Amino acid sequence: MRPRTLALVCLALIAIAIPFVAHPSTYAEQSAIPSPADVLGFTPGDDRKLASWDQVIEYFKRLDQASDRVVFQELGKSTMGKPFVMATISSPANLARLDEYRKIQEQLADPRKLGAPTVRDKKAAEFIARGKTIVLITCGIHSTEVGSYLSSMLIAHRLASSNDPEIQNILDNTIILLVPSLNPDGVDIVKNWYDKTLGTPYEGTDPPELYHKYTGHDDNRDWYAFTQVETQITVDKIHNVWHPQIVHDIHQQGSFGSRLFLPPYMQPVEPNVPKQIVEGYTELGNYLAKEMRAKDFQGVTTNSTYDAWSPSRAYSHYHGGVRILSETASARIASPINVKFDDLTSREGYDPKKESANFGPLWRGGEWKLRDITNTMTTCAFLLLKNAAEEREKWLRRFYAIGREAVRPRRKDELFGFIGGANVCTRETLQRAEVEFEYIHQYKLNGRTHVNGGNSPFTMLIKMSQPYGGFAKALLEKQSYPNLRDASGHPIAPYDVTAHTLSLLYAEEFKPVLAPFKYVSGDPLDPEVPCPGTGLTLIPSADPQSLPRVLVYKSHVPAIDEGWTRWWLGSSRRKAAIGTATLQDVDIRQGKLLTMETISVVTKTGPLSFASSIQLAHTLIIPDQPSRTILIGYRSGTMPPEITGGLGDEGVRAIRTFVENGGTLICLNRASEFAIEQFKLPLRNVVAGLPRTQFYVPGSILRLELDTTHPIAKGMPKESIAWAEESPVFEIVNNPNSSVPATNVKTIGWYPRDKDPLLSGWLLGGERIKGKAALVEVTMGKGRIILFGFRPQYRGQSLATYPLLLNSLTPK
Repeated sequence: MRPRTLALVCLALIAIAIPFVAHPSTYAEQSAIPSPADVLGFTPGDDRKLASWDQVIEYFKRLDQASDRVVFQELGKSTMGKPFVMATISSPANLARLDEYRKIQEQLADPRKLGAPTVRDKKAAEFIARGKTIVLITCGIHSTEVGSYLSSMLIAHRLASSNDPEIQNILDNTIILLVPSLNPDGVDIVKNWYDKTLGTPYEGTDPPELYHKYTGHDDNRDWYAFTQVETQITVDKIHNVWHPQIVHDIHQQGSFGSRLFLPPYMQPVEPNVPKQIVEGYTELGNYLAKEMRAKDFQGVTTNSTYDAWSPSRAYSHYHGGVRILSETASARIASPINVKFDDLTSREGYDPKKESANFGPLWRGGEWKLRDITNTMTTCAFLLLKNAAEEREKWLRRFYAIGREAVRPRRKDELFGFIGGANVCTRETLQRAEVEFEYIHQYKLNGRTHVNGGNSPFTMLIKMSQPYGGFAKALLEKQSYPNLRDASGHPIAPYDVTAHTLSLLYAEEFKPVLAPFKYVSGDPLDPEVPCPGTGLTLIPSADPQSLPRVLVYKSHVPAIDEGWTRWWLGSSRRKAAIGTATLQDVDIRQGKLLTMETISVVTKTGPLSFASSIQLAHTLIIPDQPSRTILIGYRSGTMPPEITGGLGDEGVRAIRTFVENGGTLICLNRASEFAIEQFKLPLRNVVAGLPRTQFYVPGSILRLELDTTHPIAKGMPKESIAWAEESPVFEIVNNPNSSVPATNVKTIGWYPRDKDPLLSGWLLGGERIKGKAALVEVTMGKGRIILFGFRPQYRGQSLATYPLLLNSLTPK
């Protein structure tokens, strides 16, 4: 028996023996608590066994019925209509006083509610003595990382049934908010595919569809834009209600690196994250790593791989809560794997074959099973809860200190606030994050008097001296990502992206204000300033036989941008949805692009008077995806034959015919290279093949200049933005092999010739793209190809460029 297994067995025996002596009456009462196996028919962590979402719901309902330590509730519905749920777990005495503890949290989070500054510390001390550490445990946001949602049931069962003194202490001193899955829809998407392929050569593969209907893996990149239902529920009904001091976000990572990652995070840390948060996740992360190693868990790393830069992954960091991201190595969904030591590969900050200050002890390879994953996750979770209970007062003091620092008056040398216009989307985003603001109509600043009216019906004032002023500052100011290099001079890649300036993405202008100023506040003159890209839209006619006008290419290899494209086309932020359907590889190869249809032209108030319906050709959108993936798809033998292969030569011919007959092809970001290559267009990507030392733009906001006389740029300002990430940059060339002359290319958008292209984030080699094209239209036959060298609907956030994509859907 391995030492770790022996330790777990001993702990289990102690947990059985101690309660019988120390808590005989409670133990007898709790003995009827159902185990997960009683409901599922297996124990979570068993090889090749996954639970459905209905089974998870049933288990937590049974716990709620059997235990006085568990309150289970549905908070809303997921994107696809499944219950979005949470279990609140604590001692019966604490559960009876939940409202009291919630109010304590509310006042510690915003010390202004404690009264005058002179009495706040005294009242806070009283609340800290009485309050509980609020711990939010979130599981399953990435649905192929199946260990966490399965572990949620193991965690809940032990908390509900054990009378071990350590568990009693946790229950007495913490209130645990346990979310079994932040993406309920994905639980069944992954289970259905896994069960379907079980026992076949494709066992353990990822589903050939996004495991969140719209966002796939990006569902945990939404914690400042709040576009998705699941994010909105979590923020509105958990974070903003309970203000947790600790958020344990349980994930899995790749199979060939460390066995477990824990904070502290790598540099850089986003500068608006409070110092107490950095201290908190550093202290707790190092504690967890030390204790896990003491329990003989191997391959543990800290201060590597993951940074704390983007608020899109860390809402709690700006709302008083330490985020502990744990990443456990994966198997093949629920199927065991064998990993050779020589096959372990380095990630940023550590080498899994060498012990170091932030990595160890070595894991020598071998079998890695779902049980190893659930054991790692549950052990780490209970260590975190132990710390939250034993250090209760420390966590509450730190939490109060964050709030006290946030609301204090600003000094003369500090930023006072921001002023700027605010469309509906900006206001909704800030309001959801509990950012406070005022509407001001007249103000005097820098010696000038400003009066709102006309196209500027109001101005927002956002002061920094408020609980979540730091969150607003992180979104409204431009990012300057540090120029991080390794020992050989190569750029160190960020974990995600480098820019999150919502004011640029939302086409808003906010200016920093360095000192208090005179102003007149009041209600907004026009509260419905629209978001960009919410004007006239097109939807299908009432004829059920008619096909939607806009078709979206959906590769069998899931593309996150395809999901975001579908979400954008049907977004509730629009005045009307755009009728869409998806076409997969076989559909296009079979020529389904060539159908005409009848559509209706509508506005928010109904059909336009001059036409109720018109005949239009289809528009086909190919979202961002590598050119080779679009053409080739899954390689033969890696997935079932019916979904292998991409568009292939047949699909390319079908799309060419579609365009030549009058259709519009729109290619987003990397998909533009597919069109250039396959249709031999007179264009080249000037940054193709360049090493990162010469050109690098890892998710940044660039300055874009537009030809506003072109219909695609109609209604746009002459200067806008482009979200660039692995993005092509175009140059018109004379290609003798092209059937399309260079004169058929119109440049609509380009990077400035005489300015730094970078607006926010990180850009290396910006000189190379000055004056080069970012948005072009190519006429081919009777139709056209529109190439975006950026993502105009990036993660549902780049509202500033929505109109460019919307205008591209309008007939010539």
